[in-house]
Amino acid sequence: MQIGPYFIDSPVILAPMAGITDKPFRKLCRTLGAGLAVSEMTLCDPRLRNTRKSSKRSDHLGEAAPVSVQIAGADPGQLADTAKYHIDRGAQIIDINMGCPVKKVCNTWAGSALMRDEVLVEQILRSVTAAAGAVPVTLKIRTGWNRQNRNAMTIARIAEECGITALAVHGRTRDQHYGGQAEYDTIAEIKSRIRIPVIANGDIDSPEKAAWVLRHTDADAVMIGRAAQGRPWIFREVAHFLATGRILPPPSLPEVRDCLLDHLHALYDFYGERQGVRIARKHLGWYTRDYADHRAFRALANSLENAEAQLHHTRHYFDELIEETPGQ
Repeated sequence: MQIGPYFIDSPVILAPMAGITDKPFRKLCRTLGAGLAVSEMTLCDPRLRNTRKSSKRSDHLGEAAPVSVQIAGADPGQLADTAKYHIDRGAQIIDINMGCPVKKVCNTWAGSALMRDEVLVEQILRSVTAAAGAVPVTLKIRTGWNRQNRNAMTIARIAEECGITALAVHGRTRDQHYGGQAEYDTIAEIKSRIRIPVIANGDIDSPEKAAWVLRHTDADAVMIGRAAQGRPWIFREVAHFLATGRILPPPSLPEVRDCLLDHLHALYDFYGERQGVRIARKHLGWYTRDYADHRAFRALANSLENAEAQLHHTRHYFDELIEETPGQ
């Protein structure tokens, strides 16, 4: 798949997720097979640019190209200005968020709420693509606002006409949030009617599911979000299956332990010890949720306040699992 001048060598993409797809996680997922890793969304309010959180979100030093930054907002001028701001700081692809279903985002007419106003959608897309110039702009949407208003096909046509270079579609309406099951017929219809690359998103949690979705929709790539939480190696598993038709064996417990410890170190280095320890807690829960005594492990992990204790607790937990598990 190609996005502007960039060839995406793996058709498996990390979805943008607020509070999750920070630089340490993006770099990890790219290392483990993601062809592209989209940043967590950044709001277009210029008053927020000088905060510590914003400075971290605009830090792309050391990331593999192409660097994709997602922006969110409802004002065409502010979104255009935000796109230029991030391009000046290393963004090589600008992604526009019209898929977030979260209430506080939709209440400002950003995210998936924008799909209710097709005129505004066109204004935003033309404004951002003009501001971005030669930098490609992509778009993420849902199938519509609700079951009665599935207008993703209309938005897709507008996107193509406005110069959007790739379109990611989550197979749910906004009112579904992340409940129920994603549907892929809408994505298949969009792919059959537009010429730009289409990326299928929603409930893709295994190599077999990814392959089925690609066959069903004829999409150019799949986008994985929640299934990568605590399982970043899913990208290499999916990419391997798509390329060979064979399932990779799951990572061994020592491999999981070492991946997690590397992730923890990256969080401490990026955020500093105090914030890194707190951010790490959710990842510790995701990595260990399928293992024995994970609730006790997480309860203690959530009470630890320094990196040394968190690392020791994590290493000890996995070392005990390894000792008790034959063949590890």
